[in-house]
Formats: sequence, structure tokens, C-alpha cells
Amino acid sequence: MRRSTPPPKGGSSAPRPTGWSHEFEDPIEVNGRKLVTLRDAGECIAALPKKEHDAPEWQAAMEALILVAENGGPVIKARIGVMRALNRHYVPAFNPKGKEPHWRRPKLKRDQ
Repeated sequence: MRRSTPPPKGGSSAPRPTGWSHEFEDPIEVNGRKLVTLRDAGECIAALPKKEHDAPEWQAAMEALILVAENGGPVIKARIGVMRALNRHYVPAFNPKGKEPHWRRPKLKRDQ
């Protein structure tokens, strides 16, 4: 038996979208295309070449999409899955020095 979803906060009586029609808060842009709903993201993943589609990151993203669409839950989880798959090859630059601490003593005019 399926749970009925509670009405949205704010007193609106408009029905919430269910299943694959859930919308992301912020659309995801992929190659000039905007992914607005879970269905858009699923179709985008399904259209990937087999080699890329079989990557573990894309499989995890699809699993997150299916879980949110079928069982409900926060759409942000599906968005995070897709974003992680899209950015899987990004490696942030490592700066061993790091940032200067903000508590250093300011240089005085006489020390310059």
C-alpha cells in the first residue's frame, strides 16, 4: 500500500508532483540541455554510451533517481547523485601551503 504524500507547506491545496515528475530545485545543465525533472535526468542517463553508462557513478545516480521517484524522499539526493556523476573526473588542485591564518599580526609601517 502506498503512502499518500502530505500537502505542501504553506496551505496550498495543489497536489504535489509524484513519481518521475518531481522537479529539481535548481535545474541541472548538461551540454546546453536543462534537466528539470527526475524523468529528464533518467532519460539523459539512459542516452549515455554503454561504456559511460556502466560507470559506478552513473549507476549510483540512476539508483538514487529510482529511489526518489518510486519511494518519495528528498529530490536533493537524486540531484547530488547526478552532480557527482557529472563531476566524477574533477580533481581539485591541492595547495600544500594552504591559506594564511587570519590571526597573523598585521605588519606595522616601521617593519616595511
